[in-house]
Amino acid sequence: MTQDELKQAVAQAAADYVAKHAPAGSIIGVGTGSTANFFIDALAPLKDRYKGAVASSEATRLRLEGHGIPVLDLNDVDDIPVYVDGADEIDAGLNMIKGGGGALTREKIVAAVAKTFVCIADGSKLVETMGKFPLPVEVIPMARAHVARELVKLGGRPQERAGFVTDNGNLILDVHGLAITDPKGLEAQINQITGVVTNGLFALRPANICLLGTPEGVRTLG
Repeated sequence: MTQDELKQAVAQAAADYVAKHAPAGSIIGVGTGSTANFFIDALAPLKDRYKGAVASSEATRLRLEGHGIPVLDLNDVDDIPVYVDGADEIDAGLNMIKGGGGALTREKIVAAVAKTFVCIADGSKLVETMGKFPLPVEVIPMARAHVARELVKLGGRPQERAGFVTDNGNLILDVHGLAITDPKGLEAQINQITGVVTNGLFALRPANICLLGTPEGVRTLG
């Protein structure tokens, strides 16, 4: 199977999970990225069952609306039973690195509201130790140099993502060279650096389950 076929398989499995676990009339949280896009496509035939969705990025909002799925402001939503999103890396503890698409802050906010976080990924994303994928850190522009110096002290090699501005108007520093053995501790430590909005470690709020696409079929972790 190609990587896209694996992504389509887990996206369909996620749509089936949502149909089973999210009550009719509820609001679904939807992430950002290529695998999340496949999930949106798989969710479209079920759109009349749900009140709508909360999008973690402008790109996701546009794709949802393109399928005729209403998009709600999170401030108007009290309850999200299920949030579905991809990951750039995930470990056996369901800790993740996210933010390759630059939507990490909004993804983290939606995940904080959701009762269940379903990660969808192809098998290549499952790793023993995270860090091979550069860790994204969203930064207030005036703090870029200061934050970069602090990240170097933590053993990383931060690199500004060229020509990229987040939906929040901020910059992304992609941190190379980390071997993340304490994801919860590192997430908290980086978030304490003045000028950091948040970072792409999802360990303090990890996934509840992961649907992992493999050539042998979709595996469920968690």
